[in-house]
Amino acid sequence: MDNRKRPAGSSNSGSLVFWSSSFQRQPARVLIVEALPPWWSQTCTVLCDALDNFLSLACSLDGPCRIPLLSLYAVSRQQECLLPFVQLRGNFARLHSCVEELRSIPGEGCIRGAARGGDLLRQAVLDSLQQFRHTNAGSQTRNNLSVEVTVVTSQPGRGTVHQLERGLRDADLMSLKRLLVVQIDSAGDWAQDTSSPEASHSDTEDSLMLGTEVDLQQVENSVVAVEMVLKAWLQERGGDREHLHLLLPSPLDDLIPVCVKCDMQERQISPALIPVASSLGVKTESVQDFLPATKMSANQSPPPQRLKAIKVLRADGVCESVLYGLPLVIRPTTCWQLDWDEMETNHGLFHALCHTLRSRDLFLLLQVESPQKSTAGGSGVYPHYVLQPSPSLSLLLRPVVSRELLLPVSLPVSAQDPPPNAMQTVQRCLSQLDEEFVLNPLSLNSNLYQLLRNAGLLSQPRYPYSLKTRVANWEQAAR
Repeated sequence: MDNRKRPAGSSNSGSLVFWSSSFQRQPARVLIVEALPPWWSQTCTVLCDALDNFLSLACSLDGPCRIPLLSLYAVSRQQECLLPFVQLRGNFARLHSCVEELRSIPGEGCIRGAARGGDLLRQAVLDSLQQFRHTNAGSQTRNNLSVEVTVVTSQPGRGTVHQLERGLRDADLMSLKRLLVVQIDSAGDWAQDTSSPEASHSDTEDSLMLGTEVDLQQVENSVVAVEMVLKAWLQERGGDREHLHLLLPSPLDDLIPVCVKCDMQERQISPALIPVASSLGVKTESVQDFLPATKMSANQSPPPQRLKAIKVLRADGVCESVLYGLPLVIRPTTCWQLDWDEMETNHGLFHALCHTLRSRDLFLLLQVESPQKSTAGGSGVYPHYVLQPSPSLSLLLRPVVSRELLLPVSLPVSAQDPPPNAMQTVQRCLSQLDEEFVLNPLSLNSNLYQLLRNAGLLSQPRYPYSLKTRVANWEQAAR
Protein backbone atom coordinates (compact mmCIF):
# COMPACT_ATOMS: atom_id res chain seq x y z
CA MET A 1 0.00 0.00 0.00
CA ASP A 2 1.15 3.49 -0.72
CA ASN A 3 2.90 4.94 2.34
CA ARG A 4 1.16 8.25 1.83
CA LYS A 5 -2.33 6.98 2.49
CA ARG A 6 -4.16 4.19 4.25
CA PRO A 7 -7.82 3.37 4.90
CA ALA A 8 -9.21 5.01 8.01
CA GLY A 9 -10.38 1.81 9.62
CA SER A 10 -12.24 3.53 12.43
CA SER A 11 -14.36 5.57 10.08
CA ASN A 12 -17.55 4.42 8.38
CA SER A 13 -17.22 6.90 5.57
CA GLY A 14 -14.52 4.96 3.73
CA SER A 15 -12.38 8.07 3.53
CA LEU A 16 -8.60 7.98 3.31
CA VAL A 17 -6.08 9.42 5.71
CA PHE A 18 -3.28 11.11 3.79
CA TRP A 19 0.14 11.00 5.39
CA SER A 20 2.60 13.81 5.10
CA SER A 21 5.01 13.51 2.18
CA SER A 22 7.90 14.95 4.21
CA PHE A 23 9.60 11.51 4.42
CA GLN A 24 9.85 10.93 0.67
CA ARG A 25 13.56 11.77 0.55
CA GLN A 26 14.66 9.57 3.44
CA PRO A 27 17.94 7.79 2.66
CA ALA A 28 18.57 4.07 2.91
CA ARG A 29 20.65 3.06 5.95
CA VAL A 30 23.74 0.93 6.38
CA LEU A 31 25.02 0.01 9.84
CA ILE A 32 28.60 -1.30 9.99
CA VAL A 33 29.59 -2.65 13.40
CA GLU A 34 33.28 -3.02 14.15
CA ALA A 35 33.25 -6.07 16.45
CA LEU A 36 36.99 -6.33 17.06
CA PRO A 37 38.34 -7.89 20.25
CA PRO A 38 39.01 -6.94 22.95
CA TRP A 39 36.78 -3.82 22.69
CA TRP A 40 33.79 -5.80 21.43
CA SER A 41 33.46 -7.64 24.74
CA GLN A 42 32.83 -4.29 26.47
CA THR A 43 30.25 -2.91 24.03
CA CYS A 44 28.54 -5.98 22.53
CA THR A 45 25.67 -6.25 25.01
CA VAL A 46 24.95 -2.52 25.03
CA LEU A 47 24.94 -2.16 21.25
CA CYS A 48 22.90 -5.30 20.57
CA ASP A 49 20.30 -4.43 23.24
CA ALA A 50 19.96 -0.90 21.85
CA LEU A 51 19.72 -2.19 18.28
CA ASP A 52 17.10 -4.77 19.25
CA ASN A 53 15.03 -2.13 21.05
CA PHE A 54 15.27 0.29 18.15
CA LEU A 55 14.33 -2.27 15.50
CA SER A 56 11.31 -3.43 17.51
CA LEU A 57 10.08 0.18 17.41
CA ALA A 58 11.00 0.97 13.80
CA CYS A 59 9.39 -2.23 12.46
CA SER A 60 6.10 -1.47 14.25
CA LEU A 61 5.59 2.14 13.18
CA ASP A 62 2.54 3.04 11.11
CA GLY A 63 2.45 6.07 8.86
CA PRO A 64 4.97 7.16 6.25
CA CYS A 65 8.12 5.10 5.74
CA ARG A 66 10.98 6.63 7.72
CA ILE A 67 13.69 4.07 6.85
CA PRO A 68 13.13 2.72 3.33
CA LEU A 69 15.91 0.11 3.46
CA LEU A 70 18.41 -1.18 6.02
CA SER A 71 21.55 -3.28 5.69
CA LEU A 72 23.81 -4.59 8.47
CA TYR A 73 27.51 -5.45 8.31
CA ALA A 74 29.85 -6.86 10.94
CA VAL A 75 33.63 -6.39 10.86
CA SER A 76 35.55 -8.80 13.05
CA ARG A 77 38.33 -11.04 11.79
CA GLN A 78 36.60 -10.67 8.46
CA GLN A 79 33.97 -8.43 6.91
CA GLU A 80 30.53 -10.00 6.66
CA CYS A 81 27.12 -8.80 5.47
CA LEU A 82 24.68 -10.06 8.07
CA LEU A 83 21.68 -8.47 6.38
CA PRO A 84 21.31 -7.28 2.78
CA PHE A 85 19.00 -4.33 2.15
CA VAL A 86 15.49 -5.09 3.44
CA GLN A 87 12.43 -3.11 4.39
CA LEU A 88 11.78 -2.73 8.11
CA ARG A 89 8.01 -2.63 8.50
CA GLY A 90 6.68 -5.98 9.69
CA ASN A 91 10.12 -7.60 9.36
CA PHE A 92 11.26 -7.70 12.98
CA ALA A 93 11.66 -11.48 13.23
CA ARG A 94 14.35 -11.49 10.53
CA LEU A 95 16.08 -8.41 11.93
CA HIS A 96 16.06 -9.86 15.44
CA SER A 97 17.83 -12.99 14.22
CA CYS A 98 20.53 -10.78 12.65
CA VAL A 99 21.01 -8.98 15.97
CA GLU A 100 21.42 -12.31 17.71
CA GLU A 101 23.98 -13.34 15.09
CA LEU A 102 25.85 -10.11 15.78
CA ARG A 103 25.66 -10.81 19.51
CA SER A 104 27.25 -14.23 19.01
CA ILE A 105 30.49 -12.79 17.59
CA PRO A 106 33.22 -13.59 20.16
CA GLY A 107 34.72 -10.66 22.00
CA GLU A 108 37.84 -12.37 23.22
CA GLY A 109 41.12 -12.85 21.41
CA CYS A 110 43.42 -10.48 19.59
CA ILE A 111 43.88 -8.91 16.18
CA ARG A 112 47.00 -8.32 14.18
CA GLY A 113 46.69 -4.56 13.96
CA ALA A 114 44.43 -1.56 13.51
CA ALA A 115 45.40 -1.33 9.84
CA ARG A 116 43.69 -4.67 9.18
CA GLY A 117 40.50 -3.40 10.81
CA GLY A 118 40.68 -0.21 8.77
CA ASP A 119 40.94 -2.19 5.52
CA LEU A 120 37.92 -4.26 6.49
CA LEU A 121 35.90 -1.14 7.33
CA ARG A 122 36.80 0.39 3.98
CA GLN A 123 35.77 -2.78 2.19
CA ALA A 124 32.47 -2.93 4.10
CA VAL A 125 31.64 0.66 3.09
CA LEU A 126 32.46 -0.02 -0.57
CA ASP A 127 30.53 -3.30 -0.55
CA SER A 128 27.46 -1.62 0.96
CA LEU A 129 27.55 1.13 -1.68
CA GLN A 130 27.80 -1.42 -4.48
CA GLN A 131 24.91 -3.39 -2.97
CA PHE A 132 22.86 -0.20 -2.70
CA ARG A 133 23.45 0.74 -6.33
CA HIS A 134 22.38 -2.74 -7.40
CA THR A 135 19.26 -2.65 -5.19
CA ASN A 136 18.33 0.87 -6.27
CA ALA A 137 18.77 0.02 -9.96
CA GLY A 138 16.33 -2.87 -9.59
CA SER A 139 13.76 -0.78 -7.75
CA GLN A 140 10.67 0.24 -9.68
CA THR A 141 10.10 3.43 -7.69
CA ARG A 142 13.75 4.58 -7.57
CA ASN A 143 13.02 6.90 -4.69
CA ASN A 144 16.09 5.86 -2.71
CA LEU A 145 18.58 8.12 -4.41
CA SER A 146 21.10 8.15 -1.58
CA VAL A 147 22.37 6.12 1.34
CA GLU A 148 23.81 6.99 4.74
CA VAL A 149 26.46 4.74 6.28
CA THR A 150 26.98 4.59 10.05
CA VAL A 151 30.12 2.93 11.38
CA VAL A 152 30.05 1.95 15.07
CA THR A 153 33.42 1.42 16.74
CA SER A 154 35.00 1.36 20.18
CA GLN A 155 38.42 2.41 18.93
CA PRO A 156 39.53 6.06 18.92
CA GLY A 157 37.09 7.78 16.59
CA ARG A 158 39.46 10.28 15.00
CA GLY A 159 41.78 7.50 13.91
CA THR A 160 38.88 5.58 12.37
CA VAL A 161 37.70 8.66 10.51
CA HIS A 162 41.22 9.29 9.23
CA GLN A 163 41.54 5.69 8.02
CA LEU A 164 38.23 5.86 6.14
CA GLU A 165 39.08 9.19 4.55
CA ARG A 166 42.41 7.83 3.33
CA GLY A 167 40.94 4.55 2.13
CA LEU A 168 37.92 6.04 0.32
CA ARG A 169 39.68 8.98 -1.31
CA ASP A 170 39.61 7.51 -4.84
CA ALA A 171 36.35 5.54 -4.51
CA ASP A 172 33.06 6.22 -6.28
CA LEU A 173 30.91 7.81 -3.56
CA MET A 174 28.21 9.44 -5.69
CA SER A 175 25.36 7.67 -3.90
CA LEU A 176 26.80 8.25 -0.39
CA LYS A 177 24.94 11.08 1.31
CA ARG A 178 26.70 10.91 4.66
CA LEU A 179 29.29 8.83 6.49
CA LEU A 180 29.04 8.85 10.29
CA VAL A 181 31.52 7.27 12.67
CA VAL A 182 30.03 6.61 16.12
CA GLN A 183 32.60 5.96 18.85
CA ILE A 184 31.24 4.14 21.89
CA ASP A 185 33.31 5.14 24.89
CA SER A 186 34.01 1.84 26.63
CA ALA A 187 36.63 3.08 29.12
CA GLY A 188 36.54 6.88 29.22
CA ASP A 189 39.04 7.24 26.38
CA TRP A 190 37.65 10.44 24.84
CA ALA A 191 40.28 12.67 26.38
CA GLN A 192 42.99 10.44 24.89
CA ASP A 193 41.46 10.62 21.39
CA THR A 194 43.31 13.73 20.35
CA SER A 195 45.44 14.62 17.40
CA SER A 196 48.04 17.23 16.57
CA PRO A 197 47.12 20.39 14.63
CA GLU A 198 49.01 18.95 11.67
CA ALA A 199 46.91 15.79 11.74
CA SER A 200 43.72 17.81 12.09
CA HIS A 201 44.71 19.92 9.08
CA SER A 202 45.44 16.74 7.13
CA ASP A 203 42.06 15.28 8.11
CA THR A 204 40.30 18.41 6.83
CA GLU A 205 42.10 18.21 3.51
CA ASP A 206 41.25 14.51 3.16
CA SER A 207 37.59 15.21 3.92
CA LEU A 208 37.48 17.89 1.23
CA MET A 209 39.15 15.54 -1.25
CA LEU A 210 36.68 12.80 -0.26
CA GLY A 211 33.81 14.98 -1.46
CA THR A 212 31.34 13.75 1.17
CA GLU A 213 30.38 14.61 4.72
CA VAL A 214 32.23 12.56 7.36
CA ASP A 215 31.06 13.10 10.93
CA LEU A 216 32.30 11.80 14.26
CA GLN A 217 29.90 11.30 17.16
CA GLN A 218 31.07 10.10 20.57
CA VAL A 219 28.53 8.47 22.91
CA GLU A 220 28.75 6.79 26.29
CA ASN A 221 28.56 3.04 26.63
CA SER A 222 24.88 2.82 27.59
CA VAL A 223 21.80 1.39 25.92
CA VAL A 224 19.89 4.70 26.08
CA ALA A 225 22.73 6.68 24.48
CA VAL A 226 23.12 4.23 21.60
CA GLU A 227 19.34 4.10 21.15
CA MET A 228 19.28 7.86 20.60
CA VAL A 229 21.92 7.58 17.87
CA LEU A 230 19.75 5.03 16.04
CA LYS A 231 16.50 6.94 16.60
CA ALA A 232 17.94 9.88 14.68
CA TRP A 233 17.27 7.72 11.61
CA LEU A 234 13.53 8.13 12.24
CA GLN A 235 13.64 11.91 11.88
CA GLU A 236 13.06 13.73 8.61
CA ARG A 237 16.32 14.17 6.74
CA GLY A 238 15.16 16.13 3.69
CA GLY A 239 17.05 19.42 3.86
CA ASP A 240 16.03 20.27 0.29
CA ARG A 241 13.77 23.05 1.50
CA GLU A 242 12.86 24.81 4.74
CA HIS A 243 9.75 23.64 6.60
CA LEU A 244 8.29 26.88 7.95
CA HIS A 245 8.03 30.54 7.01
CA LEU A 246 7.33 32.67 10.07
CA LEU A 247 5.82 35.97 8.93
CA LEU A 248 6.26 39.05 11.15
CA PRO A 249 4.53 42.38 10.43
CA SER A 250 6.60 44.83 8.46
CA PRO A 251 8.54 47.38 10.56
CA LEU A 252 8.12 49.88 7.69
CA ASP A 253 5.15 51.10 5.68
CA ASP A 254 5.76 48.89 2.64
CA LEU A 255 3.41 46.12 3.94
CA ILE A 256 5.98 43.47 3.04
CA PRO A 257 6.26 41.08 6.02
CA VAL A 258 9.57 39.98 7.44
CA CYS A 259 10.02 36.26 6.75
CA VAL A 260 11.96 34.08 9.18
CA LYS A 261 12.69 30.69 7.56
CA CYS A 262 12.76 27.71 9.92
CA ASP A 263 13.16 23.95 10.03
CA MET A 264 11.05 21.74 12.27
CA GLN A 265 12.00 18.59 14.13
CA GLU A 266 9.94 15.91 15.82
CA ARG A 267 10.58 15.49 19.53
CA GLN A 268 8.72 12.22 19.97
CA ILE A 269 7.04 9.42 18.06
CA SER A 270 3.26 9.65 18.32
CA PRO A 271 1.84 6.64 20.21
CA ALA A 272 -0.95 6.62 17.63
CA LEU A 273 1.59 5.26 15.11
CA ILE A 274 1.99 2.01 17.10
CA PRO A 275 -1.22 -0.02 16.56
CA VAL A 276 0.01 -2.99 18.61
CA ALA A 277 0.25 -0.79 21.73
CA SER A 278 -3.21 0.75 21.57
CA SER A 279 -3.29 1.36 25.33
CA LEU A 280 -0.30 3.68 24.93
CA GLY A 281 -2.11 5.77 22.36
CA VAL A 282 -3.57 9.22 22.80
CA LYS A 283 -5.99 8.53 25.63
CA THR A 284 -7.14 12.06 26.36
CA GLU A 285 -9.28 12.65 23.27
CA SER A 286 -12.35 12.20 25.47
CA VAL A 287 -13.19 10.93 28.94
CA GLN A 288 -14.50 7.66 27.49
CA ASP A 289 -11.23 7.08 25.63
CA PHE A 290 -9.30 7.60 28.85
CA LEU A 291 -11.25 5.04 30.84
CA PRO A 292 -9.99 1.43 30.71
CA ALA A 293 -11.55 -0.77 28.03
CA THR A 294 -13.34 -3.72 29.67
CA LYS A 295 -16.05 -6.11 28.62
CA MET A 296 -19.39 -5.09 30.10
CA SER A 297 -23.06 -4.91 29.26
CA ALA A 298 -24.49 -1.86 27.55
CA ASN A 299 -26.13 -0.51 30.73
CA GLN A 300 -22.94 -0.72 32.82
CA SER A 301 -20.51 2.12 33.35
CA PRO A 302 -16.79 1.46 32.86
CA PRO A 303 -14.68 1.26 36.01
CA PRO A 304 -12.54 4.28 36.93
CA GLN A 305 -9.00 4.50 35.65
CA ARG A 306 -6.48 4.10 38.48
CA LEU A 307 -3.32 6.23 38.35
CA LYS A 308 -0.74 6.00 41.11
CA ALA A 309 1.66 8.80 41.95
CA ILE A 310 5.27 7.67 41.56
CA LYS A 311 7.24 10.93 41.75
CA VAL A 312 7.01 14.61 42.67
CA LEU A 313 8.39 16.92 39.96
CA ARG A 314 9.60 20.49 40.07
CA ALA A 315 7.38 22.50 37.73
CA ASP A 316 10.32 24.29 36.11
CA GLY A 317 11.92 20.91 35.37
CA VAL A 318 9.15 19.68 33.04
CA CYS A 319 9.73 20.47 29.36
CA GLU A 320 6.57 21.01 27.31
CA SER A 321 8.10 19.10 24.39
CA VAL A 322 7.76 15.77 26.24
CA LEU A 323 3.99 16.20 26.77
CA TYR A 324 1.48 15.24 24.11
CA GLY A 325 -2.22 14.74 23.52
CA LEU A 326 -5.18 16.80 24.69
CA PRO A 327 -5.36 17.87 28.35
CA LEU A 328 -8.16 16.74 30.62
CA VAL A 329 -9.42 18.88 33.51
CA ILE A 330 -9.57 16.97 36.81
CA ARG A 331 -12.10 18.03 39.47
CA PRO A 332 -13.34 16.48 42.74
CA THR A 333 -16.08 13.98 41.99
CA THR A 334 -19.78 14.69 42.48
CA CYS A 335 -20.84 11.07 41.86
CA TRP A 336 -24.24 10.50 43.50
CA GLN A 337 -23.28 6.99 44.67
CA LEU A 338 -20.93 8.43 47.31
CA ASP A 339 -22.44 9.28 50.65
CA TRP A 340 -22.16 12.86 51.91
CA ASP A 341 -19.39 12.26 54.45
CA GLU A 342 -17.18 10.45 51.92
CA MET A 343 -17.76 13.16 49.32
CA GLU A 344 -16.88 15.91 51.81
CA THR A 345 -13.70 14.10 52.90
CA ASN A 346 -12.73 13.53 49.27
CA HIS A 347 -13.33 17.21 48.46
CA GLY A 348 -11.02 18.23 51.30
CA LEU A 349 -8.25 15.90 50.09
CA PHE A 350 -8.54 17.23 46.54
CA HIS A 351 -8.43 20.82 47.77
CA ALA A 352 -5.35 20.07 49.87
CA LEU A 353 -3.62 18.40 46.90
CA CYS A 354 -4.30 21.39 44.64
CA HIS A 355 -3.08 23.85 47.28
CA THR A 356 0.08 21.89 48.10
CA LEU A 357 1.13 21.45 44.46
CA ARG A 358 0.46 25.06 43.57
CA SER A 359 2.06 26.60 46.67
CA ARG A 360 5.21 24.50 46.25
CA ASP A 361 5.29 24.81 42.44
CA LEU A 362 5.17 21.05 41.96
CA PHE A 363 3.76 18.54 39.49
CA LEU A 364 2.90 14.88 40.05
CA LEU A 365 4.15 12.07 37.82
CA LEU A 366 1.50 9.35 37.54
CA GLN A 367 1.53 5.82 36.17
CA VAL A 368 -1.32 3.48 35.28
CA GLU A 369 -1.65 1.01 38.16
CA SER A 370 -2.62 -2.04 36.10
CA PRO A 371 -1.94 -1.94 32.35
CA GLN A 372 -4.28 -3.60 29.89
CA LYS A 373 -3.09 -6.93 28.56
CA SER A 374 -1.59 -6.75 25.10
CA THR A 375 -3.06 -8.64 22.15
CA ALA A 376 0.55 -9.38 21.11
CA GLY A 377 1.10 -11.42 24.27
CA GLY A 378 2.84 -10.66 27.52
CA SER A 379 2.11 -7.79 29.85
CA GLY A 380 0.76 -4.50 28.62
CA VAL A 381 2.41 -1.09 28.59
CA TYR A 382 2.42 1.51 31.37
CA PRO A 383 1.31 4.96 30.19
CA HIS A 384 2.53 7.92 32.24
CA TYR A 385 0.87 11.26 32.95
CA VAL A 386 1.77 14.60 34.51
CA LEU A 387 -0.70 16.28 36.86
CA GLN A 388 -0.44 20.07 36.94
CA PRO A 389 -2.10 22.45 39.45
CA SER A 390 -4.07 25.53 38.47
CA PRO A 391 -5.32 28.68 40.25
CA SER A 392 -8.80 27.17 40.46
CA LEU A 393 -9.93 24.07 42.33
CA SER A 394 -8.89 21.78 39.46
CA LEU A 395 -5.91 19.93 38.04
CA LEU A 396 -4.71 19.39 34.48
CA LEU A 397 -3.80 15.88 33.27
CA ARG A 398 -1.34 15.53 30.35
CA PRO A 399 0.21 12.35 28.90
CA VAL A 400 4.01 12.30 28.99
CA VAL A 401 6.23 10.54 26.48
CA SER A 402 8.22 7.50 27.59
CA ARG A 403 11.81 6.59 26.79
CA GLU A 404 10.83 4.31 23.91
CA LEU A 405 9.15 7.13 21.92
CA LEU A 406 11.54 9.99 22.69
CA LEU A 407 13.59 11.25 19.76
CA PRO A 408 16.97 12.99 19.99
CA VAL A 409 17.07 16.75 19.65
CA SER A 410 19.85 19.30 19.80
CA LEU A 411 18.98 22.50 21.66
CA PRO A 412 22.10 24.66 21.55
CA VAL A 413 22.28 27.79 23.68
CA SER A 414 24.00 30.71 22.01
CA ALA A 415 26.57 32.53 24.12
CA GLN A 416 26.53 35.56 21.79
CA ASP A 417 23.98 38.31 21.45
CA PRO A 418 22.02 38.59 18.17
CA PRO A 419 23.30 41.09 15.57
CA PRO A 420 22.15 44.65 16.44
CA ASN A 421 20.43 45.23 13.08
CA ALA A 422 18.48 41.96 13.42
CA MET A 423 17.43 42.91 16.96
CA GLN A 424 16.14 46.28 15.78
CA THR A 425 14.20 44.69 12.93
CA VAL A 426 12.51 42.09 15.15
CA GLN A 427 11.67 44.60 17.89
CA ARG A 428 10.07 46.94 15.34
CA CYS A 429 8.07 44.04 13.91
CA LEU A 430 6.75 42.97 17.30
CA SER A 431 5.83 46.54 18.21
CA GLN A 432 3.27 46.43 15.37
CA LEU A 433 1.28 43.70 17.13
CA ASP A 434 -1.38 44.14 19.81
CA GLU A 435 -0.39 42.83 23.23
CA GLU A 436 -2.81 40.73 25.29
CA PHE A 437 -2.30 39.93 28.95
CA VAL A 438 -4.52 36.83 28.78
CA LEU A 439 -5.00 34.41 25.90
CA ASN A 440 -8.74 34.10 25.24
CA PRO A 441 -9.53 31.23 22.84
CA LEU A 442 -13.05 32.64 22.37
CA SER A 443 -11.52 35.45 20.34
CA LEU A 444 -9.87 32.99 17.91
CA ASN A 445 -11.97 32.08 14.87
CA SER A 446 -10.64 29.26 12.68
CA ASN A 447 -13.51 29.39 10.12
CA LEU A 448 -14.38 25.81 11.10
CA TYR A 449 -18.15 26.45 11.29
CA GLN A 450 -18.21 27.72 7.71
CA LEU A 451 -16.20 24.73 6.50
CA LEU A 452 -18.54 22.29 8.28
CA ARG A 453 -21.63 24.02 6.83
CA ASN A 454 -20.24 23.83 3.33
CA ALA A 455 -19.30 20.17 3.74
CA GLY A 456 -22.70 19.34 5.22
CA LEU A 457 -24.63 21.03 2.42
CA LEU A 458 -22.61 19.18 -0.23
CA SER A 459 -23.11 15.75 1.35
CA GLN A 460 -25.98 13.42 0.48
CA PRO A 461 -29.03 13.71 2.78
CA ARG A 462 -29.36 10.92 5.33
CA TYR A 463 -33.17 10.95 5.21
CA PRO A 464 -35.26 9.49 2.35
CA TYR A 465 -37.55 12.53 2.04
CA SER A 466 -36.79 16.17 1.45
CA LEU A 467 -37.79 18.87 3.90
CA LYS A 468 -40.64 19.97 1.59
CA THR A 469 -42.04 16.41 1.50
CA ARG A 470 -41.90 16.07 5.28
CA VAL A 471 -43.68 19.41 5.79
CA ALA A 472 -46.43 18.32 3.40
CA ASN A 473 -46.82 15.04 5.29
CA TRP A 474 -47.07 16.92 8.59
CA GLU A 475 -49.76 19.25 7.21
CA GLN A 476 -51.73 16.31 5.84
CA ALA A 477 -51.58 14.52 9.18
CA ALA A 478 -52.73 17.67 10.96
CA ARG A 479 -55.92 17.75 8.90
